[in-house]
Amino acid sequence: MKLDRLLAKHQSMGRNEARRRILRGSVRVDGEVVTRHDQEVDRFSGVTLEDEIVRAPERRLRILLHKPVGVVSATVDAEHTTVIDLIDDPDKHTLHIAGRLDRNTSGLVLLTNDGNWSKRLMDPAHKVDKVYLVETRDPIPREAVAAFAAGFYFHTEDLTTLPAELEILGERQARLTLHEGRYHQVKRMFHRIGNRVTALHRVSVGEFRLPEDLKPGEWRFLAKE
Repeated sequence: MKLDRLLAKHQSMGRNEARRRILRGSVRVDGEVVTRHDQEVDRFSGVTLEDEIVRAPERRLRILLHKPVGVVSATVDAEHTTVIDLIDDPDKHTLHIAGRLDRNTSGLVLLTNDGNWSKRLMDPAHKVDKVYLVETRDPIPREAVAAFAAGFYFHTEDLTTLPAELEILGERQARLTLHEGRYHQVKRMFHRIGNRVTALHRVSVGEFRLPEDLKPGEWRFLAKE
């Protein structure tokens, strides 16, 4: 929302008057004087007019969680423990999940109440890297590296997956980097080479990595920046 519109709405004044107040330097956003009437403010911005609170900021929550196997990526589930159940915070009901994991997949899950932040992370156009450690039923052939780099055609969605980087770590172990997030994508890709995923663990999403000291079921707040 534009600052002048917010001011007009909450202070019962016209937008022209709101703009005059802003231009005079009477308005602060998060403690800083703002003189642009078209400054964008969201619900996490604290706004004051001549030291009178126009709107107090809401808490912006960004949480990194180590999801264990067996926990579902959902806000509510009648049968299983959810990632929200693991969070001990009075505002956890405001959280949504930025990139879900299957119940049998472990690793990094990001939760937030900031829709703009999660959209930037999950928007396919941004091609945010997601890195997984994979264990398979059968040995992984060397030619799988080229196959993953070429992409696989999924007829259900009528699309070809983006090139993915497969690094073979052991006979039945690999590190896989994806630049998109399709339904059961990792399992479906390995199925296409005649193999089966037996364990899957996400270690990072973009710049956010799962800390080595964060145990399954534990979580922590991300730094504001």
